[in-house]
Amino acid sequence: MGGRHDDDDDDFDAESANGGRLRIDRCLWHLRLYKTRSLASSAVAAGRVQLNGGRPKPSREIVVGDVLEVTRESQVIEFTVLTIPKRRGPALEAQSCYQETERSVARRAAMREVHQLDALSRPRTDGRPDKRDRRVQRDFLRRQ
Repeated sequence: MGGRHDDDDDDFDAESANGGRLRIDRCLWHLRLYKTRSLASSAVAAGRVQLNGGRPKPSREIVVGDVLEVTRESQVIEFTVLTIPKRRGPALEAQSCYQETERSVARRAAMREVHQLDALSRPRTDGRPDKRDRRVQRDFLRRQ
């Protein structure tokens, strides 16, 4: 009475409501590429997301078969949408909704290798520097 109804279908069903379409910002959030929908929307507005080679608006709807290219920090992830996600569920469910391209997988593997080599080339320390070590570092940097 006057309160919340007790229907089991309270969740928004994107496929049945829009015929297999979903806003791109919602889709990126559902696919767990961004932590919040507003972060996804900001990324799309800033041009860090490309849809089929073009720059979409956050409200643009995606369909099955669209190719998305998402730039996060220094990573570029390119994938094809296989199914439209119905909800923001577990990561395995989200990963089943898209397929990353071979070029993208190879590019990310190469970047991972570069980061590992970079980490190996950095000097190892015994942890956080103490007061004396910080002074030595500061004096060294001032002399440069």
